[in-house]
Formats: sequence, structure tokens, C-alpha cells
Amino acid sequence: MPNTPKPFGIAGWSGSGKTTLARTLIPELVARGVRVSTIKHAHHNFDVDQPGKDSYEHRHAGASEVLVSSANRWALMHEHRGAPEPTLWELLEKLDPVDLVLVEGFKRQGHDKLEVHRPALGKPLLAPDDPHVVAIASDAALPDVRVPVLDLNDVPKIADFILRHCGLT
Repeated sequence: MPNTPKPFGIAGWSGSGKTTLARTLIPELVARGVRVSTIKHAHHNFDVDQPGKDSYEHRHAGASEVLVSSANRWALMHEHRGAPEPTLWELLEKLDPVDLVLVEGFKRQGHDKLEVHRPALGKPLLAPDDPHVVAIASDAALPDVRVPVLDLNDVPKIADFILRHCGLT
């Protein structure tokens, strides 16, 4: 996979702040000259299309793929139609080359990731059972963990860690 962009995950339980962290990390990384794309794993019932729109009607009529384009953006929707969900690695191959792909979700996949953990949620850490968790971002001190713990509110330091870890500095 030499042309596949390098993935770095942001993983954690629902409500831990993964999306909030990604939303603040992206502009921090872009301001440093890093070209960033994202992949977000969603629940199986998500839909980016709306009933009544032509693209929705095309998909529901049976089209395997529908590409919508305008002067500002394009979007490709692909229906699995019973085929298995693609792996993270298969999805990465579909992206244009960038410096870094932030992956939100896919917490059980085998890519390096930062765990977002808030003890107040009452959920267990992922890190003890996942050797691919290379650091934890938390809003509280976490004693006795095997990886670095970063302050969840210190986005520049989290960006520094990711760039160093991915060999982008």
C-alpha cells in the first residue's frame, strides 16, 4: 500500500469527545501545512442524501453509485447492495494522496490511534486491550497506563504528538 495515505485514529466510546477533538485538530494541523483528510465510521443507518432529491431517487431506483457534482464539491455515494462493508484499508485506497488521514471510529481496527477518554463517562479504557492505542487524551489524570497521557484540552500538544508519531515533523 505505498500510495495509501497514512491513517491515524481517534477512538473512544460514544460521548467521549472524538468529533470535538477532530474538529479542533484539523485546523491546527492544516495551519501547520499538513494536508489532512478524514474517514468517519458511522452507524449502518446513516444517509447523506434526502428523500425527494434526484440523487436519492437514483439510488433507490437501484443505481450502484451516484456521483453528485457542483462548482464547489462532488460526492460519490456507493451502495453495498448486500456486499460486505469495506475495511478501513480499502477505504483509504479511495482517497487522494494527503499527508495524514484522521480516522474517527473504527476503534477495533489495527491502525495506530489516540484514545479519547473521559473517566466521568464510566466506560473502561480501550488501551489495555488494544496494542494500537499509542496515547490517550483525557480530561483527568490516568495512573498506571502503558502509553503517554495527553491533556484533552491541549490541542497543539496533541497535534505535536500525532505529527511526531506519524513521522511528519
